[in-house]
This record gives sequence, structure tokens and C-alpha cells, in this order.
Amino acid sequence: MTGYHWLLVHILPSVGFILALIIFSRILREKRPPSSTLAWLMAIIFIPYLGVPLYLIFGGRKMLSRAAAKPKFEQRLQKPLDSDIATACLVETGSGVFPPSAHNRITFLPRGEQAFQTILHLIQSARRSIYIATFILGKDDTGRAIVGALAEKASQGLEVRLLFDALGSVSISRKFLAPLLTAGGQATDFMPMVHLPFRGRANLRNHRKMIVCDNQAAVIGGMNLALEYMGPRDVDGRWRDLSLLVEGPVVGHITDVFRSDWSFASKTPLPTRPNTTQEAACADAKGRTQLIASGPDVPDDSLRDAILTEVFRAKRRIWVVTPYFVPDELLLEALCIAASHGVDVSIIAPKKSNHLLADIVREGYLTRIQEAGASVWLYKPRMLHAKALIIDDTLAMVGSANMDMRSILLNYEIAMCLYDVDDIGQLESWMRDVVGQCSRRKPRPARRFGFVEGVGRLFAPLL
Repeated sequence: MTGYHWLLVHILPSVGFILALIIFSRILREKRPPSSTLAWLMAIIFIPYLGVPLYLIFGGRKMLSRAAAKPKFEQRLQKPLDSDIATACLVETGSGVFPPSAHNRITFLPRGEQAFQTILHLIQSARRSIYIATFILGKDDTGRAIVGALAEKASQGLEVRLLFDALGSVSISRKFLAPLLTAGGQATDFMPMVHLPFRGRANLRNHRKMIVCDNQAAVIGGMNLALEYMGPRDVDGRWRDLSLLVEGPVVGHITDVFRSDWSFASKTPLPTRPNTTQEAACADAKGRTQLIASGPDVPDDSLRDAILTEVFRAKRRIWVVTPYFVPDELLLEALCIAASHGVDVSIIAPKKSNHLLADIVREGYLTRIQEAGASVWLYKPRMLHAKALIIDDTLAMVGSANMDMRSILLNYEIAMCLYDVDDIGQLESWMRDVVGQCSRRKPRPARRFGFVEGVGRLFAPLL
């Protein structure tokens, strides 16, 4: 027996067995839904030569040991809140949940052209700093225009930082970023796809979208910096999306999230600047808001926990807009319980999204929630990419997170809670306009597509 053959027959299986035990232990100790745990265990047991390497690349849900080196969110109050403002804010401050703030001005950006012009204006008007984080930076006219505008401001001596996700912006090269880098700006990708085992997670992506200028104004929401989402003019097939222009004290919290992400990705801290937010500029606006950041760098599932809490509190309505509807079991059951108790639960999603597999998997979830009494509306004209939530008349939420397990339990996400009646009313009007272009999903018998939906639901935690 040759040395190589002996190695293959005796040593490698033993190493594989030990590695499988280590991974089993790691999976069982991780804080994840039972369905996700079962899916990974089955993959490793029945297809170990595929399941083990896939887990080493994509597995894992929290990175608390590595995140310990990540700058903590400051989560500071910009100024003491009046008691009536504090009690009106429903989400409790905690892990990843910032304190509520008042006197913020919220402007809805429901069109890609409007969002693009707003972002360009913020960049061109900036005097000190420009911080941008995006999942997708398009290698198109929109991406080039943003990079060009950033390069111009960097050449004027401004502090310009551009952070993009390594997977979402996989086509972006240093050549594409050359105008910005040559002008003195800095750019880096988040979580490279190639890394040592257990030193990163290709499955954990930075899905946050943040544009912050001078710590005074910010744009957050669902829109990436690419032609499908925004641009100087409308184009055929542009997705329907939603972002917010935010001015006021809460911008300091958004800056804290960017500072933490940038320092983690670039290994260089951002210069610390004093708080320059001009609260007086928004003195005429009530703007009670609260920021939530969730992801592998947060010990708890802050966004999921906040949504769950408010779903259980709901008395009248729960309206959800999402591109993909694949919630975890607890959130699905909470929505079903609310619907069965007479709460108006409405799910608004695209009739056909950009991900066929997500559309297949969602069918079982939509059928289940309809059986509980919820309404499902399918947007017909084009892809609907917005992420928004309204609960009763007390809470609205807009951000980067889809209503699926990836966003709620895996990705780095950010969301803005809105508590003012006027802001909630604006979001309600926008949702009603979307529903006006939807068709109601017809209930389907449980047997239809049963096998495909069942298999998809089993592996939904891995999507």
C-alpha cells in the first residue's frame, strides 16, 4: 500500500470525522432557528463532502469574537428627551437599538430619479465629510456618476469614504474606482469572499445602505447605487423602491454605524469628529425616530426582536412591503396569530421578483399566512424592491432589510423607526398607491406544488 493510498484510506476519513464533530458542536451552540440547524446538520450528514466545505464558506450566523474588535455603536442620546417623546417610542433601547431622538426631518424618496438627485446634491453640498455604504455599486452610468462626484469632492480636500459589499459589488475594480482614489478618497470592500476558514463568513453580507454628509444629512433605505434603482432619468424596467432623506440628531447614530463598519472593513479607524448635527435646523419638525442596526456584529437579533414585539402588540393592522417573503418560523407564526385574531395583516410583494428560487420558496409561506386570514397583494408592473412596515398608527419602519431569514438573521442591516403620525401617513399613502397596482393573490390548495414548496421550505434557512 503506497503512502498516498494509506493517507486517503486512514488519515483523511479520521480528519473528516473530527472536523464534522467540531462543526456539529459549533452548529448546535449557535443561536439559530431549529429549521436552520436541522438543514445544516442534514447537509453535513447526508452529503458531507459538500456540506462541510459549504459550512466552512457560508455557515455561521454571528461573528461576536471578531466583532469584539469592531468599534461599538455609541448609542448616545443627542439630548435628553421629554418624557412624552420617550414613551411614544415603542422599541426598547438595547443591543443594536439606538435611543429615540426627536426633531428630525424625514423626506420620502419614492422614485429613483429623486433619490439620485438628492444624493448628488448632498455630495456636492458637503463641506467636510462624505460617508457612503452600499451593497451594490453599479458598474454603470449611475455608479460612474457617483464615483465622479465623490472624486471631485475628494480633490477639494474633503474626507471621502466609500464602502461596498464584496459580493454585491463583485464586478467593481480599482480601475473603476481610480478617479476617487487618485483624488485622495478612500474605498474598500466589506468581507472579502476568499478567506481562511472561521476567519470570515461569505454568507454574512453588509446589506446596509447609508449616505451620510457632514454628519447632518443622510439617505437610507432600500436603494443601491446602480441603474436598476436610481439614475438621472427614468429608464424602462427600473425597480420600484423607497429611501428616506433624514436630517437631524438621528444622523449621528447613522454615522456611528458607518464608522463601525468602515473601521472593521478597512482596518483603519475614521477620524473622530465632534458632533456637528444642527438640531436647531430641524426645530420646526417633530420627527421622532429610532435607528436599529442588526447583524453578526450585534449579540441579539435586534431587528427581528423589534418586529416580533410590535407584531404581538398590534391591534388593528400590520402592513408589510417586501421583495422576498421567507420569514423564520417564529415571525411567520406571529403574523398568522395576528391575522387569525382579526388584525389586518397585508403582505405586499412583487408578482415576479428577480430571484426565481425565492419566488418558489415563498409560495408555501404565502399560502400559510393566507390560510390564517391575511391578504397577499402582488405588484404587477415591475420588480418591487422596497422594504417597509406599518403597525397600527403608532409605528412605521423603512430600511434595508427584506422580510426573509437572510436579512433578519444573517446580513448586516439598518432600519429607521418612524413614530410621528405625519410620517406614518406618508408611508401609508405610498403603500396604498402600490396596492392600487397589485392583484390579490388567489388562495391555493395546500396540495398544489406541495413537494416543491416543502423542499424549498426545508432549505429556506440556507438561501
